[in-house]
Amino acid sequence: MAALIEDYAIIGDTETVALIDRWGSIDWWCAPRIDSPACFAALLGTPDNGRWLIAPTAEITDVHRRYVHDTLILVTIYDTADGSVSVTDFMSPEPNHPTIFRIIEGVTGSVGMKTELIARFDYGSIVPWVKSTGDGLTLVAGSSGLRFHSPFVLVGEDHKTTAEFTISAGQRRGFSLANYAAIEDAPLPLDAMAAFSRTRLWWREWTSRCTYEGPWRDDVVRSLITLKALTYAPTGAVVAAATTSLPESIGGVRNWDYRYTWLRDASLTLQAMVLTGCTEEAKAWSGWLRRAVAGSPGDFQIMYDVEGDRRLTEIELDWLPGYENSRPVRIGNAAYDQSQLDVFGEVIDATYTALRAGLQPATGERFELLLPTMAHLDRVWREPDEGIWEIRGPKRHFTHSKVMAWVAYDRAIRIVEMVVGDEPHPGVPLEEWRATRDEIHRQVCDQGFDSTLKTFVQYYGSDKLDSSLLMLPRVGFLPATDPRIVGTVEAIARDLTVDGFVQRYATGDDESGSDSESVDGLPAGEGTFLIASYWLADSFVLMGRRTEALEIFDRLRKIQNDVGLLAEEYDPVTKRQLGNFPQAFSHLAFVVTATCLSMPEDADVASTVFNALPR
Repeated sequence: MAALIEDYAIIGDTETVALIDRWGSIDWWCAPRIDSPACFAALLGTPDNGRWLIAPTAEITDVHRRYVHDTLILVTIYDTADGSVSVTDFMSPEPNHPTIFRIIEGVTGSVGMKTELIARFDYGSIVPWVKSTGDGLTLVAGSSGLRFHSPFVLVGEDHKTTAEFTISAGQRRGFSLANYAAIEDAPLPLDAMAAFSRTRLWWREWTSRCTYEGPWRDDVVRSLITLKALTYAPTGAVVAAATTSLPESIGGVRNWDYRYTWLRDASLTLQAMVLTGCTEEAKAWSGWLRRAVAGSPGDFQIMYDVEGDRRLTEIELDWLPGYENSRPVRIGNAAYDQSQLDVFGEVIDATYTALRAGLQPATGERFELLLPTMAHLDRVWREPDEGIWEIRGPKRHFTHSKVMAWVAYDRAIRIVEMVVGDEPHPGVPLEEWRATRDEIHRQVCDQGFDSTLKTFVQYYGSDKLDSSLLMLPRVGFLPATDPRIVGTVEAIARDLTVDGFVQRYATGDDESGSDSESVDGLPAGEGTFLIASYWLADSFVLMGRRTEALEIFDRLRKIQNDVGLLAEEYDPVTKRQLGNFPQAFSHLAFVVTATCLSMPEDADVASTVFNALPR
C-alpha cells in the first residue's frame, strides 16, 4: 500500500514531477511531461505497478527529511542500528532528458542498502524489455525508454532489478534514471555530483528573485518553488497538481486527474507571482493563456493540457486498484467541456492583472481578445452553468458564476480606461458594458442574497452556503465591511467549518433532504478544502479582523507536511491530507494570504492584492 499522502515529498525539473515517500520509494513519475503516462504508478496501486526504492536493508529507527535551502533538492537521512546514511534526490532543470538523480552518502557507521527498480510503462500496465549496458540498463516499451545507471552490480528477477551494497561513513555513490524516446539512442549517464552542483545553483539563482520579505519567507519560498515545479517550462502552463486520482475521501469516487491547467487559476497564479516578483513566470503564464484561448470565445474551455491542447477525454484505468482502494482511477478530465461562466471573469481579470503589472503593453491590441470575449459573454451570462466546482449534476444559476461575469465586465471597463482613457473608442461599447455590469450587480444582490438568512447563497433560490462566496469581497463586488458580506463570511465561518477548516459546501444535502448526493451530483463526503480556509483568512484581513486571520493561517501552517507541502484537502478528524498532491491552489493561496498578513494594517490590501478597486 502507498504511504500517507503527507508522507510524500517531490522533486522536479519544471517539466515533470516525481513523488518520493519517507522510506525512499519513488511511487509516481510521469515522463517526459507532467501529464504523460506514468512509469512508476505504485502510488495508485502496488509496487508491481512501478516504483524505484533505495533504502537501508536493516530496520530504520528514524527518518529526517529536508530540502536543501531554497532548492528542490531533497535530503533524507535514515538512522539504523548500524549507522546513518543520507539519500539526496533531485532532478536537474537543464534542457536534457528528464533525469532523476539519487546520491547515497554514508554519515556514520556502515549501512547495508538495497535498491529495487520496477519500471512499468503506461500507468503500471506494460513490462518493458530490459537490456544490460555494462553500467546499468535500458528499459524500453513502445515509444518509451529509460536509461538506468548504477554504480553497483544489478540482478534481474521476476521483472524487477535489484542490488544490495554497503555504504560506510564518507562514501558517496550516485544513481541516475533518464527518460528518453525509444526510437532514439539511449543518453549517456551524467555525473550525479556535477548535476547536484548545477541544480543547487539553478534553484538558488531562481529563488533569489523572490521579493517577499515578510515573517514567513522560508514558507513562501517553499510554496513558490512548489509552484515552479508544477510549471511546464516550455509553455509556461501551471498544472493544478502533480497527480491524478488521489481521493478527496478515502475509499470514495471523487478521484480526478489534476495534471492539467485550469483557466480559473489564471488570476490567482498571476496574483501570487506578481506579488512576489516572479515576473518571468507570470509573463510565460500570460503567454500560454493567450495561446490556449485562441479562436472563438464561445469555444473557451475551463482547462487545457500543458501544451494548450483541448482534448482531455476521461477514461478509467481498471487495472489499478486506486490509492487505498479509492476507485475509479481516472486519466483525462470530462469537465473540460463544461460551461462555467466564471472562466470569462478569470481570463479578463488575469489580463488586467498583467497590464497593471506591466507584463503586457497597454495597447489597443489587447482588445483583440477582449472584444469577442465580451460579445460572447453578452449572449451567455444569463444562462445557468456548472459553476466553479465543476458539478456533475444539473446546471444552476450559481452566485459565484454571476459575480465572476460581473468581474469580466468590471475589468474589461478598466482595461479600456487604462489603454485609451474614458474617450469613446471605435468598436468598444463601453457604456453598454457599464450598464450590464450594473445589471448583474443588481441581479446578484436581489436573487443571490437571502434577506432572511442575511447571507449570499450558493445559487439563486437556494438557502445553502458555498465557500466560493468568500470571493465577493476579494474581487470588489462589495466592500468587506458591507453587512451582506459580513453576514456571509460569519455564516461560512460558523456553518461551513470543521475544527476551524472550511468546506467547499455541504455535501450530501440536496433539495429533497437526501443525504446520498449533494448539489454536485456525487455521493457525499470529502475533506475540508484548503484554499477555502485561506479565502476565509483573506476575508478577515479585508474586514480588519487580522487576529482571526492569523489564527486560521497558523492552523494551516501546522498541517503542512515535514517539508512544507500541501494537498488539496484536509480531514480534521483523521488529521490526514487528501486529494491530489501537491496542490497548486493550496500553495498559491498560502503565498497570497502570507502577503496580505505581512502588509501594514493601514495598507490598501483590497486594491494592491485583489484588484478590488472602488467603483
